[in-house]
Amino acid sequence: MPQVARETELYPPVRDYLIAQGYEVKSEIGACDVVARRDGEPPVVVELKRQLGLDIILQAVDRLLITEHVYIGIARGTRRLRNEKRVLKLCRMLGIGLMLIDVGPRASKPVRILLDPAPYAPRISKHRQARLLREFELRVGDPNAGGSDRRAGIMTFHRQQALAIARFLASAGASKASDVAAATGVGRARDLMYRNVYGWFERERAGIYRLSPRGRKEYVDWEVT
Repeated sequence: MPQVARETELYPPVRDYLIAQGYEVKSEIGACDVVARRDGEPPVVVELKRQLGLDIILQAVDRLLITEHVYIGIARGTRRLRNEKRVLKLCRMLGIGLMLIDVGPRASKPVRILLDPAPYAPRISKHRQARLLREFELRVGDPNAGGSDRRAGIMTFHRQQALAIARFLASAGASKASDVAAATGVGRARDLMYRNVYGWFERERAGIYRLSPRGRKEYVDWEVT
């Protein structure tokens, strides 16, 4: 597919698409790249950009002061739109439509509508909310700095429990799961050690667990944290 050199190359396919839908189309009206009218309906505005970015999103949001029918039109690349599901979710939340534009000479479908603009009506996920609140209630203290890099790991309730177990095993050595649970107050100690969360634990023999070499090394780092 040829490289789109200018945003003006995106206009003809959009113009032709809207005309085929019965619209009268004009470009560069006020601050808008494309404006279309049909009968007495509210105007349709399309903002054109080669690639999706913050600038075009902010422009589209500004156009919502003019009309509810705002689209972002971006060039269709040779690859799938990056983070398409998340991009569509963002546009849906903002009430903005999204179209992909193909300027290739052999394009069978020059304009593909991924999303039409519509008022956003979010539905709260009770399951996710309950999981969030459970973590909030069970986590001890506030051990993390807001905005931390999650790839490096954060202190969750589960890690706090694993840390308590690791701390005990480092001191007591290989121990029965029931003794670990009683000493640490972690009722699910056996499950955590059996599943070997974070790779910190290993079974010495039936019912007896100890710290793994990785656990002995890593738990100390989290103690410092």
